[in-house]
Amino acid sequence: MADFPFDAVLFDCDGVLVDSEPITNRVLTDMLGELGWQLSVEETMRIFVGKMVKDEAPLIEARTGFAITHEWLTQFRARRNAALDSELRAIDGAADAVHALHRTLNGRIAVASGADRVKIELQLLKAGILERFEGRIFSGHEMPRSKPFPDVYLAAAAGLGVDPKRCAVIEDTVTGATAGVAAGATVFGYCPSHLGHSSATALHGAGVVQVFTDMAELPGLLTEWVRG
Repeated sequence: MADFPFDAVLFDCDGVLVDSEPITNRVLTDMLGELGWQLSVEETMRIFVGKMVKDEAPLIEARTGFAITHEWLTQFRARRNAALDSELRAIDGAADAVHALHRTLNGRIAVASGADRVKIELQLLKAGILERFEGRIFSGHEMPRSKPFPDVYLAAAAGLGVDPKRCAVIEDTVTGATAGVAAGATVFGYCPSHLGHSSATALHGAGVVQVFTDMAELPGLLTEWVRG
């Protein structure tokens, strides 16, 4: 612990701890199609990954003529959560990485996600790691501003009682990486090859210090990190 270069590790959730984006965006694709905006799941992911659906209401209205309502968002979340509950899987290696870093940092790890709290807790439960983040879950829905603003990461660092500049942030999208960098943290980018994650080039452009492709590598990567 004395040699570990960070005081805390702050994780994004979707696309970092759980493979939720294809499921969520399939539901969103179906519901946008019902409004008249026909997209493939891949197209939906390119537009919406890393963003909150409610923040994209003006775009949806421009494409469909439908003003997004609270009722529509509630229906979306219900259909999304039902699909996640039946299909969700953890990112390979994520649970082991979380357990290892929890031990190394005496529990100073947190989730800082743009998602709503119900979704975050559902996903962490399905991934078998909810107890590792109990009392340390921070939702962008509960902040004044969502990612790419740093609010949720600043709140997570404050909740752990650490300086955000002494935190490692784990992200997989430009939106989230921008938030982590703006908070003053050192941001590492999870960048597997499949759709739904920003490219290595894009992540580096957002200020990520290093990208990696295997979540099982994360504890060692952080342990060996040398600040410039």
